[in-house]
This record gives sequence, C-alpha cells and structure tokens, in this order.
Amino acid sequence: MRFAGKVWRLLVGVKDGLVLLFMLLFFGMLFVILTTRPSPAQVREGALLLEIDGVVVEERSRIDPLQALLASQAPVGEYQARDIVRALDAAAGDERIDAVILDLDRFLGAGQVHLQDIGEAMDRVRAADKPVLTYATAYADDGVFLAAHASEVWLNPLGGAVVAGPGGHRLYYKGLIDRLDVNARVYRVGTYKSAVEPYTQTSMSEPAKENARALYGALWEEWQANVKKARPAVDLELISQTPAEWVEAAGGDLAQAALDAGLVDKLGNRDAFNARVVELVGTDTWSKLPNAFPSTEYDAWLKDNPLPSEGKPIGIVTIAGEIVDGEAGPGTAGGTRIADLLDAALDRDFAGLVVRVDSPGGSVLASEAIRDAILRHKARGIPVAVSMANVAASGGYWVSTPADRIFAEPETITGSIGIFAVLPTFERTAASIGVTSDGVRTGPLSGQPDIVGGLTPEVDRILQASIEDGYRDFLTRVSQGRNMTLEQANEVGQGRVWDGGTARQLQLVDEYGGLEEALAWVAGQAELADGEWHAAYLGTPPSTTDTLLRQWLVGEEDAQGRDVFALFARKETQALDRVMSDAARLLGTRGAQAYCLACPTTEGGARQATQDRGLMDGLFSLFAR
Repeated sequence: MRFAGKVWRLLVGVKDGLVLLFMLLFFGMLFVILTTRPSPAQVREGALLLEIDGVVVEERSRIDPLQALLASQAPVGEYQARDIVRALDAAAGDERIDAVILDLDRFLGAGQVHLQDIGEAMDRVRAADKPVLTYATAYADDGVFLAAHASEVWLNPLGGAVVAGPGGHRLYYKGLIDRLDVNARVYRVGTYKSAVEPYTQTSMSEPAKENARALYGALWEEWQANVKKARPAVDLELISQTPAEWVEAAGGDLAQAALDAGLVDKLGNRDAFNARVVELVGTDTWSKLPNAFPSTEYDAWLKDNPLPSEGKPIGIVTIAGEIVDGEAGPGTAGGTRIADLLDAALDRDFAGLVVRVDSPGGSVLASEAIRDAILRHKARGIPVAVSMANVAASGGYWVSTPADRIFAEPETITGSIGIFAVLPTFERTAASIGVTSDGVRTGPLSGQPDIVGGLTPEVDRILQASIEDGYRDFLTRVSQGRNMTLEQANEVGQGRVWDGGTARQLQLVDEYGGLEEALAWVAGQAELADGEWHAAYLGTPPSTTDTLLRQWLVGEEDAQGRDVFALFARKETQALDRVMSDAARLLGTRGAQAYCLACPTTEGGARQATQDRGLMDGLFSLFAR
C-alpha cells in the first residue's frame, strides 16, 4: 500500500507539472500573439486614420447612461477641435506617420472657427511632405471646407457635393400663438434683439434682416476666401450661385459635377480609395482584407501624444454651449459648475487664466456667477485673456467682459449685447372655452401672476423696468471692460450681432487669434518663455463609462455614411428639433436671458441640456413657475 501511495503521488505530481507547463506555454503563446499582432489601441507605422463620425465641438458633452439607453436614437458623436488639431500637429512631426486619412463619410459639421483651425493643421501636415487624403459619400459646406485643405479629395461615384452658404429661414409662431389665443408677453431691450421675434411676429423684422445680411455676408466672404486660397481651381461662383445649371451640365451626376468644378480630385469607391492609400503607406500584413493598410486610430494616437505638463500652469476654463443655472455640463455651460471649477482652482499657482468661450449665451444670473468667479482670479493679479471660438455672443460676451485681452477670429460671432424674457399667459385661451377669473385683491400684485386673468399693468411695467435695468448692467460691464462710455457701449449693443472682424473695429475685440495666441499672450504677460509653461484645463476628464457608452451607442445606426439626399433629410430633422427647442424656450421656467437666438449653430452647438435647469432669475422665473 505504501508503494502504491508513492506511485499515486508521483503520478499526481507529474500531472500537476504538465498542467503547469502547458499553462505557461499557453499564456506565453498568447502574450506573443497579443504583442506581435497590432491592436486598435496600438500606434503603428503607416497612416493616421481620423474617422470624424459626428460633430466637432469645443467641449464634448457627457452621456447620461439612463437617457442614452432609453433614447429612441443614438447620441451624436463629438470630437473636440483642439484634440483633432493636436493629433494632426503630432502627425506632422512623427516619422511613424506617412500619411493622414480623414474619413468624412459621417461628418456632421463644425463651427467656422473650428474648421479654420483644423484646416490650418492639415496644411501643416502637408508642409511636412505628408499627404492628407479625405473620403466621403457626400460633402456639404463644412466637409468641402476641410477637404479643400487636403492633398487628395475622394468622392464616392454614387455621392455628390453641395455648397449652400450660410443663412436660411427661421420659423415664426405668432400666427399659431394667436390662433391658440396665447398671450406671449415679451420684455426686451435692443432694436436688434431678435431672439423673441418668433413669438411676436410672423416674419423677420427689417433691423433683424439688416443684421443677418451683414453677419452672414461676412461669414460667407471668409468661407469663400479660405476655400479659394486652399483650392484655387474650384469654381465657387458656378457651384453656389447657379447650382441647378451646374448639376444639369453634368447630366444630373452629382459626383461628376463635383469633379468638373474642382471640388474633388478623384471618384472611387471605398476599395479604390484604400488601394490608393496602400500605394502611399504600404500593405497591412496582419489583415486578410483586400487593400488593407496599416493605420493608427484617433484615440490611440491621442493617448500616445499627451498634452505637455512641464513648467508653470496657465489655467484654461471652457464655457461651451448654452449658459444655464446649475451644474449642467460639460457641453452645456452650467453656471454653478463653472464657477465651482474656477473657485476650486484659486489655490493653484496659475501664471494666468484663459477663458475659452464658445457660447450663444443664456441665463443672466449664470453668466454673472461665472463672471464673478473670473474676477476672483483676476483679483490675484494674474493676467486674464478670453479666447472666442465660433460664438461668444450675448451671455457669451457678458462672461468675456473681465478680460485684460480678448482674442477672436474674423469668423467669430460675437456681440448681441441685450437681454430679454418671455412669459406666456392664457387669459384669451381660457375665455375662449368659457373659463374666466375673478377675485379680491389687496394690491396691484396680489394673486400675480394670474395665467388665466392675465398680468396687471403694474406687473408689466415692473418686468420691463427690470429688463431695462439688466441691460444697463450689461452696458456697464461692457463699458468698464472695454474702456468705453455707456453711450459708446449702447451704440455697439442694442442686441446687434457682429462678425469678429467688425467687432475688432468696434473695440469689442482686441486682436485676431485663437487659443494658442491667447495662451502665448498670457505667458508673455507672466514673463514666461517657451517651455516654461503648460496649459492646464479645468474640469473632469471623461469617465470610462462615458467612453464605453460612446463606443457602443454613437453612430451605430448609420455605419454606411450619407449621400446628398440623406444630408438634406437630416436638415429637416434639425428643423423639427428647433421647433421643440423654441417651444421649450417659450413655455420653460426661464428668467432674464442674454441669449443670441440668431447665431447659427452646428448640430453639436444646438444640443440642449436635459437636466432640470431650475432657472430662478428673479421675478421672471418666479412668475413662470
């Protein structure tokens, strides 16, 4: 028995040893496979592949898990402009990257300043003798702008390109409001403050048209000048002014028309495009797919090229999206959230502060809370600069007034110095169905607001006086920040919207430049040389949950891109979204607003915060509630 037991233990030991050996061999082979075969998260020699399947934004919004899962459609993909520029600049100087590929098949648009920044970065890649290629099934204005800066522009033969230019129509609800017998009470200051016109008129007023013509005209001139400089051969006059004749001359073939007009260089399907990339960067030996090329994906490239962190920090706070009360954001400028970010950074040894603004404004109280927090940093004796992106209007200009220096681009939309409030009452609606209101009051404000009986004349006068006082506060901040008299501030105010070039002439802006120029100015004021400072963004980076949700949910329903018809259909969907937004603006519990409703927005810029905003701007929100 002893002998049998020894033999058994020997066999068990041999078995355990063999199991251990096989496990070591298995995991060793697995390690070799994983380390030799490239993964999507690995940087490879070849092409940098940027698939911009969504909108380019200043600040990426956070996805709410519950809302994302319950929503009827996937959220739109978002790409921060500064990250795309960083990726392109890193590619220009990295020997591992031989070419840059921009896949614009599902690109949904960007603001004109962001397009300018990305286009210049593409030019820097080309200046480093590295080709930049774009591919899409359909190019609209924003896609045409980016493609103009490419070495080769490819278009699917079944696709096309259109150039519409800025502008278009807005919806006006006065007829509907009258038919429903709703009394949309509007309180505003500013001849050009057209944000409330959809509720008070059936068409655009002449002052609003005058302002829109000047604004869109300036933006259109800048767009054309940029595209013509990048692609001198393109016939923009033919494409934009006689589009029907242009397409008919090509027999209705939109792709051939784009090629004839110089908008694109090559017509070919995805396989042909990939074959061209293989000619430039070689074949992917790890893939069995035809015409596969070695590439590095966007996220992996950004991770391999982090932001510098040496030297003294210069703080950057981002104010992106509508300015609202509370903790909303990122992607929406929650006044409390941004003020808290700034206050939490008061004990950090910042050499200076840059306020990056890409907002059409919003709540007056939230704008003032952010402005106060910026002033607390300024009180420390550090330089403060504002860098305006696509839009810094109304409340977006309110938060810019504390700056020592304001930077903007010619394509920036700014100004809109004015405020308003809308408060609907339903006395006529109620009367039409036989409901009336009566009672006993001890004073003019007793029982107010009365949504059935309406507002008393005294309440109307109080609310209008409050708005006029708010406008004087706005003018005071502008005059103090820009060294103007109140009269001069009023002349450039009145709710009028300006392009960046005109705003500079009017002293609303100090000089042309983007974020990098603003940072360099702050560093110079702090007497810091290159390499002695770095940019420190305030805020919390996206969580792992948010990243995973984007990978699972964003864009899955539209993996094949869009043709021209799909682009037009999406415009109609955006119009329906605008109707819902306008209705919410009329009926929501909002207070006094410094908001530019006339400012054009991208799909990303038009997103609405879904959190409860709790707008309690004094009397207006109390009455609305």
